[in-house]
Amino acid sequence: MLLTILMIIDALVAIGLIASVLMQEGKTAGMGSLSGQNETAFSSSARGMDALMARFTVFFAVLFMIITLIIAKMVA
Repeated sequence: MLLTILMIIDALVAIGLIASVLMQEGKTAGMGSLSGQNETAFSSSARGMDALMARFTVFFAVLFMIITLIIAKMVA
């Protein structure tokens, strides 16, 4: 019973992780950044919604890892 609940939670966290990654903006602008056309291509600071999505991504990734390890330990 507990294993089934953990697997369902793990699947929901995985969906949240995928969504948070897809909602982030791209960090590069392709070949235009090499010629200086895009000044923010090498910027490392995230602002606003992108910073929030980066935090959600880390949160979901850590939560996914922990739950998956717990499930693996229970099955083995």
